Amino acid sequence: MRRYVIKRLAQAVGVLWAAYTLSFLVLDFLPGDPVTAMAGAGMDSGDVDPARLAALRHEYGFDKPILAQYADYLGRAVRGDFGDAVSTGRPVTSTLAEALPQTLQLTGAALLLAVLLGGGLAVVATYTSQRWLRQLLLSLPPLGVSVPTFWVGLLLVEVFSFRLHWFPAFGNDGLRGLVLPALTLAIPTGALVAQVLAKSLLTALDQAYVETARAKGAGRWRVHLRHALRNASLPALTVVGLLVGQLIAGSVVVETVFSRDGLGRVTAAAVTVQDIPVVQGVVVFGALIFVATNLLVDLVYPLLDPRIVVASNRRASLV
Repeated sequence: MRRYVIKRLAQAVGVLWAAYTLSFLVLDFLPGDPVTAMAGAGMDSGDVDPARLAALRHEYGFDKPILAQYADYLGRAVRGDFGDAVSTGRPVTSTLAEALPQTLQLTGAALLLAVLLGGGLAVVATYTSQRWLRQLLLSLPPLGVSVPTFWVGLLLVEVFSFRLHWFPAFGNDGLRGLVLPALTLAIPTGALVAQVLAKSLLTALDQAYVETARAKGAGRWRVHLRHALRNASLPALTVVGLLVGQLIAGSVVVETVFSRDGLGRVTAAAVTVQDIPVVQGVVVFGALIFVATNLLVDLVYPLLDPRIVVASNRRASLV
């Protein structure tokens, strides 16, 4: 088990480094100059003071070679220091600390709804004896996966806000203001959970241990939930861990559509002005959440299926 945990921790560190490095390179190759934009705010490009421009470049380290910039940013990031935002001058950690709770609230609610909706649909679809109902329910997940997130958000706003007036369309209006954004993220995510879980359930129901449970007199509902669902939930659990990254990425669109404060809006604004320190901070924060969630899934998985650790150790011994 110790070797399994160490391997997963090493992979987590590798993911964080790769995400940070890739975002740095992408931002560096983008056209434009954040320092020029900041120095020339409200002025024509010809009115920008070259001395002020040079001072800002030196202050933020943009006058150094690309490798030196990368080393400086990476070294400070390891210590938890992402510097100051180019666009506002505020510390990046303060900016992200203010926005993070809203995004965690949104992604947490969306993940919970996705598991409940997707899991419930998969269980009912594979349990019902009505063939038409099963086919109808199993046709919904592919539709949900293919629908763009922004379209789902606009449709929910049109129906439940503009027409029915049940929920606010925009802003951070407490729990009521969270419902539509969370549903917007949860519908396509829950559809993917339903696809994976339904397929796993149908496979599990054909296994020998299910037939044995039925032969021993276990009821249909008990067989479905206690025997089949427990084993079928393992692939779905892995998918849920991976979906956290999708939810964080989707929050950029959802927070923009619903005018919610959070990492999504901070990211959109930072990318627009090419604010490298802020984008780097967002990438690290998002990657940390993603890695922590998947690490938790990796640690829970062997508890549900001890064969995972045995197989991992066996492969390691062969290397």
